[in-house]
Amino acid sequence: MDAPKLPVDMLLRWARERPDRLWLVQPITGGERRYTWAEAAEQVGRMAAALRAENWEQGSRICLSGMNTAHWFLAELAILMAGHVPVGLYPKQAAKATRYILEHSASKAIFLGPMPDGDEFLRCIPEGVLRIRFPYPAAPAGDRTWEAMIDGHAPFTGYRRPEPDDLMTLIYTSGTTGDPKGVMLTFGNLSFAVEKLLEAMPARAEERFFSYLPLAHLLERGAVEMASLLYGAEVHFLESLEKMAEQLPKVAPTRFYAVPLVWGRFQTGVLSKLSPRTLDVLTSLPVVATLVRRFLLRSMGLQNVHIAVSGAAPLPLATMEWFERVLGLEILQGYGMTENTAYASFCLPGQNRRGSVGRPLPESNLELSEDGEILVKHPAVMKGYYREPEKTAEVFTADGYLRTGDKGRLDADGYLYITGRVKDIFKTLKGKYVAPAPIENAMARNTDIDQLCLVGMNLNQPLLVLTLTPEARRKRRAEVEASLVATMRAVNAELEAHEQIAKLLVAKDAWTIEDGIMTPTMKVKRSEVERRYAEWIQREGAVRSQIAWEPDTRLASSARTG
Repeated sequence: MDAPKLPVDMLLRWARERPDRLWLVQPITGGERRYTWAEAAEQVGRMAAALRAENWEQGSRICLSGMNTAHWFLAELAILMAGHVPVGLYPKQAAKATRYILEHSASKAIFLGPMPDGDEFLRCIPEGVLRIRFPYPAAPAGDRTWEAMIDGHAPFTGYRRPEPDDLMTLIYTSGTTGDPKGVMLTFGNLSFAVEKLLEAMPARAEERFFSYLPLAHLLERGAVEMASLLYGAEVHFLESLEKMAEQLPKVAPTRFYAVPLVWGRFQTGVLSKLSPRTLDVLTSLPVVATLVRRFLLRSMGLQNVHIAVSGAAPLPLATMEWFERVLGLEILQGYGMTENTAYASFCLPGQNRRGSVGRPLPESNLELSEDGEILVKHPAVMKGYYREPEKTAEVFTADGYLRTGDKGRLDADGYLYITGRVKDIFKTLKGKYVAPAPIENAMARNTDIDQLCLVGMNLNQPLLVLTLTPEARRKRRAEVEASLVATMRAVNAELEAHEQIAKLLVAKDAWTIEDGIMTPTMKVKRSEVERRYAEWIQREGAVRSQIAWEPDTRLASSARTG
């Protein structure tokens, strides 16, 4: 068996074999910084030497923070080259979670990248943690700067190739309840998962990535950072969210990864310019359809994409069908979690079964327990939770299978369908159990809905709390209300009586990471929705009507209907 391809090894290999080839492109203040493989290896080696000079014990934890940048890649590789363990922090993480991770991991240092709330972030850093500032205007002040540290050292020459079972990184799960848990992933875990996935989706001649999803999350670390090292592929970074529509068409990546919220906003952007009826007419004419698709894909920056993936949460089936029918773009979904290095199942190109998350991947050993919980056992399953032996023991069966906490079913052809979270299933006052995920998925077909959450504890019948997209907020209330109620009726027609949505509750404000309702990976915290809207939910649950609007909800027209 070939030795695993490890990150620092691949950096050094490309620096030898293609020293002048471009690797990282970082836009900054109207210009850009470009790093070849040789230049990147030089900076990584110098920073590794600087970190070694601190004389911390091997395996010390070092945090990285801020928005996605070339220097996150360079710093992480320097940490690994120096024999230490990188720990990622989300750029918009709650202050409590940030401080907890820094203290729980006992991190020696933190790299400070550009972020919108630098002063507030600095207050979360415990005393004694060395602060190293990346060279960006929006990065908060540090004890030292990247430039000073690399200028003061020659490249490190004592790199030791780690063993597969050595700890590579701690990834703290954002979690919808409780404190974050530090997932211990080894070099063997990462290399097995990434290499196996890339075998299934081989590289084309010139791959190009666009890095914008949080690097603290496993998806971006594996699918973009690790993949670029294995492929020797070019990576471009997003300068700011406001510039995404401008930058993405310039980069035109060959692989593109997004969460459902991003795919939904691409769709609403097109529909704000062309009505569904107009699109249907245009795409029904073969020659015209080809031209329209090319134009729309090019305007979004997706014209070169041969692998399009949606992750982190289920993509509404209607959205997936729309992209394929209107744009000819096949969006693939898979299933995995940080604890199994996102290696479980995937819809491979040409084998996409809509609504499923694909067949189990090779050697995943995916099984369903008697109650339908998804179990996996393979070389990419985590070493455990850092400093949490009891929680580690809880998630493994007696024979070593990882309990994912997700429920699923397998069809006759072996495709996996996620049916909900084991802990998300709730019981109404009627004593009936309801699994919210499939119902939320069905309602998400309505393009006026931005985020949604089905609730039912202490209620006779489930209610759906939802927020509206920016485009929906520009419509008349009567129009939005009619659309939402029509979708609810269509969804209810397919449900058992005890599962049917009794009422829609339209929240006035968007849910965000900052307000604590969304996790940094854009998942809704069900418990927080139940807590935040408890009084409203109980009050409206007793009133017979199909829809209620939170007071002060503003649309183009505030007139109620019915």
